Amino acid sequence: MKIGIISDTHGSLYYLNKALEAIGSCDYIIHAGDILYHGPRNPLPEGYSPKDVVEKLNSLSNIFFVSGNCDGDVDQMVISHPIQSPYIVMHVGGIKMMVCHGYKEPLDDTVAYAKRCGFNLFVYGHTHIKELRRDEGLVVLNPGSTSLPKDSSHSVAIIEDSNIRLIDILSGEVLGELKI
Repeated sequence: MKIGIISDTHGSLYYLNKALEAIGSCDYIIHAGDILYHGPRNPLPEGYSPKDVVEKLNSLSNIFFVSGNCDGDVDQMVISHPIQSPYIVMHVGGIKMMVCHGYKEPLDDTVAYAKRCGFNLFVYGHTHIKELRRDEGLVVLNPGSTSLPKDSSHSVAIIEDSNIRLIDILSGEVLGELKI
C-alpha cells in the first residue's frame, strides 16, 4: 500500500505536477487542503493556473480532499471529487488516520482529539511548514506546501510499508522519515 500526501497546492500546476512526479504511482493520494486559490496573504505561486489544476485533479481517480481555508463552495462545483470538511477519516493498510487542514481549532486540541479517538496518524496542512513527529502513540504529519513553502523546500509525504518519508519535490531528497 502506497499513499501520497500533498497539501497547499494553491492553484499551481507546475508544483502539482512536481508533487505528483515525486510521489509516483500511489494507491491513494490525500490532499490536505488549499487546492486552487492562493488567498489574499499569499503571492501567486509559479505556474498559477487553477483551471488546469482542476483538469489534472479530475483526471485522478484515487484522490481524497479535505477543505482548507482558501477553498470555497465554487471549488466543489468544478472538482469532481468530494471536498470533505472538517475531516477525512480513513482506515487503509492497517493505518487509522484523520486528516484536516488545521486552521479551525488549535493544533494541540486537534492532536489530543485524534489521540482520544485512537488514530495512528494525524495529517494536517495550512502552516506550509513540514512536520513529522511522534506524540505518544500518534504520528503527526504535515507534508508542507507543494507551492508556497515557508520552510524553504517544496515538499510532499509518502507512506509505504508503514514508513513515512518527507520528500523535497524539486531535488528528490528525503527530508525526514518515521515508522508508524
